[in-house]
Amino acid sequence: MYEKAEPWYEQCLEVTRRRLGEEHPDFATSLNNLAALYRSQGRYTEAEPLYLEALDLYKRLFRDNHPYVALSLNNLAALYRSQCRYSEAEPLYLEALDLRKRLLGDNHPDVAQSLNNLALLYYSQGRYLEAEPLFLQALAIAEQALGENHPNTVKIRENLESLP
Repeated sequence: MYEKAEPWYEQCLEVTRRRLGEEHPDFATSLNNLAALYRSQGRYTEAEPLYLEALDLYKRLFRDNHPYVALSLNNLAALYRSQCRYSEAEPLYLEALDLRKRLLGDNHPDVAQSLNNLALLYYSQGRYLEAEPLFLQALAIAEQALGENHPNTVKIRENLESLP
């Protein structure tokens, strides 16, 4: 499946580059999308420079005043977590969480996602006492904002229940 998707992502990136230029937010989005494909394939060394370029572009365009910056921080942190680069992932997850709270409010589903992701990072390191309250907070937000049966809510609940 990935091998079929990759040429489309690459073509999208090139078309965006030609039509909108390399200083357009859609170009950063295309970089993020291709990086996500590479990450899902375990091609971390190819994903990282794309995530970094996207984050840099979003920050130049929006400073710290747009949810895309938080999304990009989250994506780079997830890459680092996948590689067990926990000390690099944590500040990015924290920055994404802070930005999402400031821009979207404390009870937005993206805040729940950030809390869940930070909790997963702590879980990966055996920091269960730090992970649990984050999972609980993420679950409360997700249940309120999305409902008890939404796939994101269910996943957060499963993560919480997996704690030892």
